[in-house]
Amino acid sequence: MNSLRTRLGSVLVVLLATTGLCNAQNATPNASPAAPSNGAPVFTGINYLAADAKADKAARTLAPYFSPAKTATAKPDADGFIRRWLLLEPINKPNPSNAVFTGTYVREALGHEAYPGQFATLPRDGQAVQVGNQSLTWHALDANRFDAKLFRLAYGLNKQTYGVIFWAVTVIDSPREMKDIRLAVGSNSASMWKLNDEEAASLFDDRRMVMDDVVSKPLTLKKGRNVLWGAVINGPGLSDFCVRFVDNHGQPIKDITVSAQ
Repeated sequence: MNSLRTRLGSVLVVLLATTGLCNAQNATPNASPAAPSNGAPVFTGINYLAADAKADKAARTLAPYFSPAKTATAKPDADGFIRRWLLLEPINKPNPSNAVFTGTYVREALGHEAYPGQFATLPRDGQAVQVGNQSLTWHALDANRFDAKLFRLAYGLNKQTYGVIFWAVTVIDSPREMKDIRLAVGSNSASMWKLNDEEAASLFDDRRMVMDDVVSKPLTLKKGRNVLWGAVINGPGLSDFCVRFVDNHGQPIKDITVSAQ
């Protein structure tokens, strides 16, 4: 009898402890934590990790992902990727999901100027432009990797990181006319690109950045100055892109110079 009582008592203790743990896990916090200003996710319940206020207020930097463009011109890297860009701070474009990035949606979002006169004159480093109710600045930068990490650009500048559109432009100087070349692009997420005012490549749907994900139809680089514009749209998640020109055999074209002027 005493043994039975002992066993029943042990079961009761376990049940009470389990019930208390479940109640603690399902309890609603007294106050919901505020979202960090850097756009990091907030977790609640037993998974809640308090924001690091000190880290959130720490000075931001573009290093090690970008460096200021300090020389007049640059060359493509050893694999032909273009790293010299004028990049515009992110434009607010709320999208809770990347599933909406159909061709129709992306063309409507990216197939026009972000502000009046955008394509008429090449922007300057430090130039501020008005896009809707946002005052945004252009930055002349060299990507320190083959891909331009746009999420890190936004974070480093203490700007919005999700639900955004990024614009990029660069000037390609060709030593001769180059026919039947192709623009090879990868982006996260969707993007559109045009060379000398003509659409060159379009990447639709939710996608990760993969080098040479889309290769354009045959294009021509004029001898001398050519202007390449691109726009990348993303909802949640990271944003980046990589771009290079390749020949008919898929080999990178490297005998060009690149500038932000």
